[in-house]
Amino acid sequence: MAILRSRAFAAALIVTLALVGALGARSYVTPNEFAGVSSIEKTAAYQDPALIARAWQLPVAATYKAITFDYQANASFCGPTSVVDVMRSLGRQQTQATVLDGSKVWTLFGYVVPAGMTLDEEAALMRLKAGLTVKVVRDLDLAAFRAELAHMNDPARRYLINFSRGPLFGRGHGHHSPILGYLADEDLVFVGDVNRAFGPWLVKPERLLEAMNTLDDSSGKARGLLVVELAADSEAAP
Repeated sequence: MAILRSRAFAAALIVTLALVGALGARSYVTPNEFAGVSSIEKTAAYQDPALIARAWQLPVAATYKAITFDYQANASFCGPTSVVDVMRSLGRQQTQATVLDGSKVWTLFGYVVPAGMTLDEEAALMRLKAGLTVKVVRDLDLAAFRAELAHMNDPARRYLINFSRGPLFGRGHGHHSPILGYLADEDLVFVGDVNRAFGPWLVKPERLLEAMNTLDDSSGKARGLLVVELAADSEAAP
């Protein structure tokens, strides 16, 4: 019996290491299609101290600045961490250790399996934890995206974005983070990246839209936005 248990444990360990390796690969391997992309890290506004300081003063960004902004514990946890930060910005306590309680999201040794969260799974988790209207918005053109930008400083809303790092940085994969606001006079979106290695950054709407309008291989659907409206609604839109 002890031998059988040891073999079962070894098999489980091998599967776990394979999954963790796959997650790590998705996080850090640079897809060939983005090899020629000039990273937004090279743009003047990306993390310009003066612009970042102004961005933190925006109405929604200020609610995030007032909290302990959380960063993902591992490569698979950007989705849950984004929900944690939105909840905290709303004055509600939440942690990465508990945010998935009661959800249908599976983890193994602290990693979301099989390959992180899709936008629809993120929406379901946000509805579960906040009890608010959460809308999934996909396939926006630039005009429609700019219409959303006009609301990103509204304290009665929160935005989360699912995007691919490739069109922005020339490396990386799908990622979730809150949008903290929009500097209209500079035409820059303020993204609260939950990966500590990147931190908050500023980007032109066109570049962010390109990164958002990419295909998520896990769902077979386009990435997109979640719009959280601060009014209780048990019939939240799918």
